[in-house]
Parts: sequence; C-alpha cells; structure tokens
Amino acid sequence: MDKQEIINKIKDFPYSRDEYWVITGSAMVLYGIREQTHDIDMGCTTAMADQLVADGYSYQLTESGNRKFNYGDDIEIFENLKCGSIEYIEGIPVLSLDGLIEMKQELGREKDFRDIALIKEFCRGRELDIE
Repeated sequence: MDKQEIINKIKDFPYSRDEYWVITGSAMVLYGIREQTHDIDMGCTTAMADQLVADGYSYQLTESGNRKFNYGDDIEIFENLKCGSIEYIEGIPVLSLDGLIEMKQELGREKDFRDIALIKEFCRGRELDIE
C-alpha cells in the first residue's frame, strides 16, 4: 500500500479524526520515509474502542490489557497505543517522528531498529533534531 492508497482508505474511515492516529509503517509511508507498507496500523482512544465494540467489531486483548481490533482486511487498531504528539499529513492524524522512534524502541524487534535508522536518516536529510 502506497501513500495515496493509505490516504484514500483513511478518508473513507468513518470515525472521528480526533479519536485515532496512524502509527508504525503506515505513518512512515505518509511521511515519505518508506514507499510501501502491507497494512495500516492505528492507535485510538478508549472512546473510539468502545464505539468499535458498539458497532460490532470484535477485539483481542494486548499484553498491556488494551484492545486490538481488525477493521477490514488491512487496518489494525490499537487502543491507547501512543508515544508522543500527533502531527497532520494531508489532514490525517499521524504519530510524530519522535513518537515513532519511541514506539519502535519499545517494540524492540529487528525490523523496528531498521525503521529507527531510516527515520533518523530521513530527519538528518531535513535537518530535523531527532535523537
């Protein structure tokens, strides 16, 4: 899924943009750090998670006790998964670059460390101060 495909799916997403934010690989695509991702990952507020339940979406509990929803075939939504502030790209709420680094450090997988290096390289190329 490329940037335009992500934007199109988010524009069709029926929930309030005040209640969710794009995270991980899909956020990296929106920033222009990566060209593609296989799905869209989002964080959401407890209020939105409650609305998803009310709308009939089932969920699994994460290790932290929060809910994880599958919305269609290619959107995963994680309750209260947020590190840092939110920025807007073409009107879409996206976790900040600092937040992405923090989240990926906490996830700690090999692919996350590769992504952190890509984010830092992207920031250096734009003279952004990301540690």
